[in-house]
Amino acid sequence: MQKIAEHMDVIGADGVHVGTVDRVEGNRIKLTRKDSGEGSHRGHHHFIDKGLVAAVEGNKVRLSAKADVAVTMEEEK
Repeated sequence: MQKIAEHMDVIGADGVHVGTVDRVEGNRIKLTRKDSGEGSHRGHHHFIDKGLVAAVEGNKVRLSAKADVAVTMEEEK
């Protein structure tokens, strides 16, 4: 988690963009609001548990789950 920094892309195991890192809070990655989606999700921060991180490669955080699965595991605040 120490290698994860602001503005890094978060990518699912399938290569699909999940979000952009806002910052790391405890054991979670907080995504920027611009990646919050539409409808009731719009304007809310989402979080990805650090347990889903498979690797940090350059400016990308690669997850062990596909993007559609990682999104369902996100926690809203």
